[in-house]
This record gives sequence, C-alpha cells and structure tokens, in this order.
Amino acid sequence: MTRFEQQVAIVTGAATGIGYGIARRLASEGARLVMVDIDGDLGEQSASEMSARGSDTRLVVGDVSEQSTAEAAVQSALDTWGRIDILVNNAGITGIDGGIWELPLEEMDRVYRINLRGVFAFCHSVIPHMIDRDYGRIVNIASIAGKEGNPRMVPYSATKAAVIGLTKSVGKELAKTGVRVNCVTPAVVHTRILDELTPEQVSYMVERIPIGRTGEINEIAALVAWLASEECSFSTGGVFDISGGRATY
Repeated sequence: MTRFEQQVAIVTGAATGIGYGIARRLASEGARLVMVDIDGDLGEQSASEMSARGSDTRLVVGDVSEQSTAEAAVQSALDTWGRIDILVNNAGITGIDGGIWELPLEEMDRVYRINLRGVFAFCHSVIPHMIDRDYGRIVNIASIAGKEGNPRMVPYSATKAAVIGLTKSVGKELAKTGVRVNCVTPAVVHTRILDELTPEQVSYMVERIPIGRTGEINEIAALVAWLASEECSFSTGGVFDISGGRATY
C-alpha cells in the first residue's frame, strides 16, 4: 500500500516547476490529483502527462486569487472522489525587479493577490471539508525571502513572510483537530519563475547558500510529501527550511 493511496490532493500552480514536481511526487505514491493552474494549455499538457503515468487527475484552470477558482477545485475533488486530504498552496510569482520607491503600488497588489490572497482563498474553501472529516494536511510554499528579505523584491518578500504568519495562525486554529498546517521555506530553486528576475538577483540569492547551489525540485517535493502525510502528526504551524544552510533558525 502506498502512502497516499485513496487520498485526494489539490495542488496549485501545478502545471510546471515546483508545483508539478510536488504533484508528480504525490501521484507516484498513490494520490489522486486536482491540478490548478492559470495556464490552460500548459495545464492540459501536464495533466495529460500525469494521466499517462497512471495518475487519476483532474485540471482546474483559473486565477488562484479568485475564490471561484478555489471553489471549483474543491467541487472537482468532491464531485469526483468525495474527499480532500491534502492541499498544497504552491502558486506564486516573484514580481518585477525594483526598489520599493521605484515600483508602482499596483505591483504590490499583483504579487499579493497570487502569493497571499490565493493561499487564504484555498484554505478558506478547503478547511471546512477537512474539519468535517477531522483529517487534513495543508502545506504552504513560502520562501527564505519571507524570513530574511531580499532587496529589490519587497512585494515577494513581504507576501512570503505573510504566508509564514498565516501558516502559524491557521496551524494554531486547527491544532485541536486532525488537520495539520505547515509551510516550507525554500532558498532559490531553478525553475521558470527565475525568468522574472535579473541575473544579479539570482546571483545574490545563490551566493548566500552555504552549500553553493540552487535547490532541486525533487528535494522540495520530498519534504512536502512528508508534511502531507499521516506521519506528520505532531508538527503544525511549523516552518520547514530547505535552504542549503542559508537559514539556521
């Protein structure tokens, strides 16, 4: 019997990068998937790849910051399998490069909607169903930038710090239930999201990693898989670094 057999996982930002790696890892251990992404074409391709691997997969296309997208993902899971066991809030953007005085206010709004409002919306829609069954695992993907702050990335750093705060709060709210809520704070991982950054920003982040390299998607996925499992029973509201030694607290 595999670790996630018969379990249902919703993964946001699942069409590519870390989200796709997480979805693939969960599916490899038996999970049934609702993949959520704003890119319909890429989402169809990724969902088809999952199905070809033998995973029972559904796709929801939409903006994670819209509650209607969260509700559609929940409904897809319930209509198809009647349960939700795992939520991985992975969708996120870095935003554009610039000092806070150089950025328009609209840039903060744009990054906030995806990175924080999206996490709130999916937690808001999923948690009641987890409470009803007295079981669930929520894993939010934050960032080491949310703990340390990256220059010229204020909207990103601030919203990822907020994801950490949200995780701690919700973890405490649900501590007396069977629902566990934790977050992961990776250092830089080489994915498509880096295309939004300048080479100088990427160098800044990599140079601060004592191990001396970027993280690998499969390394992030392995940690998330444990946090999403029944084995993760005594950790909630936790912040789990996977930063190559950059963070030590």
